[in-house]
Amino acid sequence: MSRPARKKLLISAAILTVITGGFVLGQYGPHGLAAAQGAGAEQPAMPVPAIDIAQKPLQLWKEFSGRLVAVDYVEIRPQVSGIIQKVNFEDGQIVTAGDVLFNIDPRPYEAAVASARAELAAAQQEEQYAQKELKRAEELLKTGAISQAGYDQRINAQRTNKSAINAANARLKAALVDLDHAAIKAPISGRISRPEITAGNLVAAANAPLLTTIVSDKEIYGDFEVDEQTYLTFVRAKAGQDVAAEQTVPVKLTLQNDKKEYSGVIKSFDNKINPTTGTIRARAVFGNADNALLPGMFANVRIGSPSEEELITVPEKAVLTDQSRKFVYVVTDGAATYREVKLGDVVSGERIVLSGLEPGDKVIIDNLMKIRPGAKVQAMSPQEIEAMKQQSGAPAEQPKASTAETDASEAPAGDAKEIPFDEPAGEQPAAAPEKAPAQE
Repeated sequence: MSRPARKKLLISAAILTVITGGFVLGQYGPHGLAAAQGAGAEQPAMPVPAIDIAQKPLQLWKEFSGRLVAVDYVEIRPQVSGIIQKVNFEDGQIVTAGDVLFNIDPRPYEAAVASARAELAAAQQEEQYAQKELKRAEELLKTGAISQAGYDQRINAQRTNKSAINAANARLKAALVDLDHAAIKAPISGRISRPEITAGNLVAAANAPLLTTIVSDKEIYGDFEVDEQTYLTFVRAKAGQDVAAEQTVPVKLTLQNDKKEYSGVIKSFDNKINPTTGTIRARAVFGNADNALLPGMFANVRIGSPSEEELITVPEKAVLTDQSRKFVYVVTDGAATYREVKLGDVVSGERIVLSGLEPGDKVIIDNLMKIRPGAKVQAMSPQEIEAMKQQSGAPAEQPKASTAETDASEAPAGDAKEIPFDEPAGEQPAAAPEKAPAQE
């Protein structure tokens, strides 16, 4: 090779070396270059927030959809015919039992009462005369001045007049009842609706029209359906067949989009399970002192377990999904370990763990998308993680020492699920040495 050609080749090699060195330095940094050269070296543990699992006493609650029903509901209809003279209430007013709501023209019924009293007085006078005749007949019968037949006639007259008095009394009572019904009164206390028929209209007792309605307002029923398993676990396990014990089951009610909670007691359970739905009808009673609960409202009704149980819970954000399985990451010997769990109900934002965890386990609760099974981690409390962030002035993140470390700790969740969970993280191929030539 000639000298000019050799000189040209050396210059080209020097330029290529400078370009390659600059790319590697820019790609990995001054410290990352050594890490890239030793990609097989052990990586530092990533700090992760973790909590210690412990059992705690909890009372379980089951929630059902229900509807509110008035304890007492009355439809007011006329019991006598006549012209409505006056309406004595305002729309939506609170009324008391005995208050006069409507006045029907009482004059025909007052006349009927007066007539019945006159008939009673006449019957009483007839009976008094018949009693005197009977006494005289008894004296005459002793002397033979009257026949036995005449004496029997006077006895019969006296008895007939007594029956006439009873009949007159009954007619008087009926007339008084009709007169009383001319003033239509509230049979219960509660909130009244609007008048459906106003003053001046004729109403008939034969086809009695609806005048208004009243619903009680101090208490209200919550009707709902309870599934069979909850009924057996929450009710029968404690109450047995004792109806009084059923009423000790705790019940709470909330309205849609309303944070206020009402406490109540079980009123009754139905006498059978519906075979179609597998549920049993239940009714609870709640106080309604503020009149906020109205019949017909939809509500959420919760019933509580008979007693507290020692249970394990984890925050919902600590639970991940692998197809149909639920799992968490547990810190074991400084490494993140995949642990499948079976979950129960939600209690105060946490999930009950039925199996898979034991007291004393340390569960990772955040940064889960950066973790692979077998990855080395340093368990820290959430408070320690927060303090570390404040000291650094930025969110605490794992230093990006090399491309290999980035691939292992910051892979998206979808990439993590592609790796079998039984494959140790240490057996993953080193990424940096293989990628450098390709990038070059």
